[in-house]
Amino acid sequence: MSFFKDKVVVITGGSDGIGKALIEALIPQGAKVATCGRNHDKIYKLQVEYANVLLHAVACDVSNEFECRRFIESTIETFGSIDILINNAGISMRALFLDSVTEVTRKVMEINFLGAVYCTKYALPSILERKGSVVGISSIAGYRGLPGRSAYSASKFALQGWLESIRTELLHSGVHVMWACPGFVASNIRHAALDDKGQALGASVLNEGKLMTAEECARHILRAIEKRKRTLVLTFQGKVTVLLNKIFPSLADRLTYNHYYKNGEFVK
Repeated sequence: MSFFKDKVVVITGGSDGIGKALIEALIPQGAKVATCGRNHDKIYKLQVEYANVLLHAVACDVSNEFECRRFIESTIETFGSIDILINNAGISMRALFLDSVTEVTRKVMEINFLGAVYCTKYALPSILERKGSVVGISSIAGYRGLPGRSAYSASKFALQGWLESIRTELLHSGVHVMWACPGFVASNIRHAALDDKGQALGASVLNEGKLMTAEECARHILRAIEKRKRTLVLTFQGKVTVLLNKIFPSLADRLTYNHYYKNGEFVK
């Protein structure tokens, strides 16, 4: 029997990428899934696609506390409880801090960090009763600040520090708290990344075909939840980056600079 059978799993940002891959992996395992997303059309498409299974899909902007509370409360009304919360909703950005309007930082922090805070706040009492899991989908940028991604790195550092705090607070409660850092994964996040004016770039600088698939990433995350791991760092490059930044931070500065700058010019 699957570990996730009959468990109520909440996934924010489930209309694309890793979030949607998590839904696709959990439904066949008998989980009761609730998800949300900002795009009404994509949420409706999910509702149609999974019309005959236990999926609760709601249009919700996680940067809005009221909408997060409504989403979590409607999930509990639908399924009776919450076992696992996966804070997956997120947005990226590609622009130098000097060139960016401060709105970019505010928007990224509200979605990536406060969205997780809001959803966890209202889901935690139920998760405590079930001795379930709180998960944050972070990034290698949560261990290593990246040029041109200052707001994104800040949001992921904040997410991991906050999760570590509540993990310690809940150490003897039976609740599992984990953050997962996938590295580069083929998804829509780079297309939706914000530019220096806070508008979607609509393009990716990476060869998406050579990246880890969202489906493979989802399998790793679910396996880590089942094993109740503290952290999950995926890809060899990700593991090396975290280790190098910890042991040789000055070298990591230079290597990171060389990766993102060509002939002294920042490459988006």
